[in-house]
Amino acid sequence: MILLYFTIFLILLSVAYTTYSLAPWVPSFKKDFSRICSLANFSENDIFYDLGCGNGSLVLYVGQNYPVKAIGLELSIPLYLVCKFRQIKAKNSQFKFQNILHANFGDANVVYLFPLWKNTINKLREKMEKELKPGTRVITYTFPIEGWIPEIINKPTDKDLSVYLYIMK
Repeated sequence: MILLYFTIFLILLSVAYTTYSLAPWVPSFKKDFSRICSLANFSENDIFYDLGCGNGSLVLYVGQNYPVKAIGLELSIPLYLVCKFRQIKAKNSQFKFQNILHANFGDANVVYLFPLWKNTINKLREKMEKELKPGTRVITYTFPIEGWIPEIINKPTDKDLSVYLYIMK
């Protein structure tokens, strides 16, 4: 019984830590996946990272529909376990249990994130400026990255959420 309580405690602790230190899980709308991917302009053998991938939906979509290696990073234990379960039937997709602020994703050609907490995106912006190679495409959903100028802002209608494309210089 103590093991069960301890396991529940660890799961709740991971959710609380992820929510307050990085961002709560707010999924991207599946209807926007094609817009996100069109901005990514994938080439064969690209490496795509979804930072804070939640339940892994976008990673799985990319891995199944494009000739790329799709990687999701997630720190919330329940969401990570959902991703690993969903990965069983997936191709070209993998998930890592990692803090995005400590992960190495410098090999990326495309990085996707849904930035929610300002302090997290500021730390992540500095990390990406140091680690990402020129030409890497960074895509954000709904919110821009403060201090960066987007190459494209995709918002077809007033009812659609904005998708921002940045290209590392």
